[in-house]
Amino acid sequence: MTTSAPSTTVSDTAPAPSPSPSPEAVPLVDPETGEPLLDPETGEQLTGIPAPQPTEYLDPETGEVLVDPETGEPLAAEPEAVATPEPTPTEAITTAEEAKAAVAEKSETVGSMIESMDAMAIELGSMRLSLWDIVFASAIVLLIILGAWIATKAIHALVTRVTRLDDTQRLLSEKIVTIVVWAAAFFLGIDLLGIDLTALAVFSGAFGLAIGFGLQKTFGNLIAGIILLMDKSIKPGDVIAVSDQAGNSTFGQIQKIGIRAVSITTRDQKEYLIPNENLMINQVENWSYSSKNVRMQVPVGVSYNCDLKLAEKLMLEAAKSSKRVKKSPPPTAWLDEYGDSSVNFIIHCWISDPEDGVGNVKSEVLKRLWDLFEEHEVEIPFPQRDLNLRGNAQFDQLVAAITQRVKSDKA
Repeated sequence: MTTSAPSTTVSDTAPAPSPSPSPEAVPLVDPETGEPLLDPETGEQLTGIPAPQPTEYLDPETGEVLVDPETGEPLAAEPEAVATPEPTPTEAITTAEEAKAAVAEKSETVGSMIESMDAMAIELGSMRLSLWDIVFASAIVLLIILGAWIATKAIHALVTRVTRLDDTQRLLSEKIVTIVVWAAAFFLGIDLLGIDLTALAVFSGAFGLAIGFGLQKTFGNLIAGIILLMDKSIKPGDVIAVSDQAGNSTFGQIQKIGIRAVSITTRDQKEYLIPNENLMINQVENWSYSSKNVRMQVPVGVSYNCDLKLAEKLMLEAAKSSKRVKKSPPPTAWLDEYGDSSVNFIIHCWISDPEDGVGNVKSEVLKRLWDLFEEHEVEIPFPQRDLNLRGNAQFDQLVAAITQRVKSDKA
């Protein structure tokens, strides 16, 4: 009696194998020793992708594994390999796509033009950059710069109207407001362009190095300028004299305190740009720090034969005749020393406008004093020397020869 294997049908309701993600490569080891398997050429550990496991089918009624009636082996199917999708290039500016879609909804004509510009694109690795991205980014940058400039000017005008702030406080407020406005404009532009700031984290180290080395002086001058404005040691309108490390002195009036340097104009209308840091580390002579009153000195020498009291009176009269010399405190004349050829005086007089120069005041006083000395016959001496010649035989012979020669010339 021959028995046949029971016929078994595979239910159509058997669950289909679910696609699984592509397996990742794993390091291979020897199954007996457990040691890593190495590549004989490179010496690196070998890696492999696990083979997909076959999926078994079960009888929906009994739950037993279905077997092949001919071979008696369990029925199984190899899972289909899931194709890995190819990466698509990402847009360089994400907000450009949103703007393109919004414009296309409003106007088909403009939308078609934008589509044409978006079609002209190049792919840089995984990034796609189109003509529309460039136009959109340029427009955003220009609008941000224009808006920041207008906002800065408007805030500066508002700060100027605040009468409670002096010039130094107003200038410091303008500098701080300018920094805040442009920093806000930068971050607003980053947000509108849809640039992820985390992508810039890779460059933070290099950027910090650039600030530390390449921009060290720039940031040092910026901080120095803010400190100078905060402690009010110098301010626009002050008359200062700055000496550099070589000993050269620069004298002039401060016109502007900028982010990097201070602008100083001399009496020759030469404008010097002195870095803010130099004003912090070098000696600065501020003629109008707490007061604009400056005492200037005019040296004068008179003869030993003149009336010193009259000469002193004329010196004070010449100093008082200058319009820029202050009446209080009044000018004074000090006897400085007895020189080789003259009695030396120093006229001290005060002015309250050093920004208009000091050399012109000195010149005016000396010219007026010259006229007064001529009028009162006060002598201004010139260098004189008295020579004493001791007599000897050779000198007497020389004098006799010169005398005889003079007599012969007259004859």
